[in-house]
Amino acid sequence: MGSPEFALPSLERLAELYSVVGVVTQPDRPAGRGMTLTPPPVKRLAERLGIATIQPEKLRAQGAFEQLQAWQPELIVVTAFGQILRQNVLDLPRLGCINVHASLLPRWRGAAPIQAALLHGDGLTGVTIMRMDAGVDTGPMLAQRSEPIQPEDTAASLGERLARLGADLLVETLPGYVSGRVQPQPQDESQATRAPMLKKEEGQLDFSQPARDLAHKVQAFNPWPGTYFPWQAGILKVHRAHSVVGEVDEVGQRRTLDGKPAVVCGEGWLVFDEVQPAGKKAMPGEVFLRGARDWTKGS
Repeated sequence: MGSPEFALPSLERLAELYSVVGVVTQPDRPAGRGMTLTPPPVKRLAERLGIATIQPEKLRAQGAFEQLQAWQPELIVVTAFGQILRQNVLDLPRLGCINVHASLLPRWRGAAPIQAALLHGDGLTGVTIMRMDAGVDTGPMLAQRSEPIQPEDTAASLGERLARLGADLLVETLPGYVSGRVQPQPQDESQATRAPMLKKEEGQLDFSQPARDLAHKVQAFNPWPGTYFPWQAGILKVHRAHSVVGEVDEVGQRRTLDGKPAVVCGEGWLVFDEVQPAGKKAMPGEVFLRGARDWTKGS
């Protein structure tokens, strides 16, 4: 069970080593400028691998559970599926349901663990293989592996590494789990933190906040939902930025620093390394300044 790009390495590795009897993924959704109905990445991979696939809007939809029963799975592996599993699904396979989660649980339980780690300036994250229960990422753990967060990371680049790391750890852990040598260990509830789903409207940058926090937000929200702020008659999207400790005068005042556009924040300056004006392609901050000669005028 999985849907986005993050789930692809896990499915690939499982298909190499085991008999994958079926795939459950999200329905096709409109995407792109033309809002063309587009299948999730996991569906495309399953079709290439010749694996039967179903796409129920919800697992409680008519026929979905019956198909799961017909497949008679010994184990269900869940990787970024996007739906909650009810107890009847959790209880169906003899070996239960195993989840590949993109954090070092119990830190960052929820829908957006990669973004949460970046947003809060964590220096270290990782992946956890856990046996699922009825809670949200609360089940006992089978294995963990850590991964340093690099200064230039975005949610996209970090997600790619964690997806591969999670797939490797999954196939390393399964033999011991199936044989009973690897026993699930409970999470420390006192250390639990939440990583709720991101909303598009959260992407606007508030320059009254510290520049360091906003730089983390730019990392965490790249590629989705993206960060931006009002500029001229539209918005200016910010794809990459970094913070600089600097003297704060008027919050929101536009400046230049080392040939790049910058804005004074509640603490320090936010310097834009890559931006995208409305109706144009993304460009380096230096290139943007050449066409934005009024950048330092006003705020």
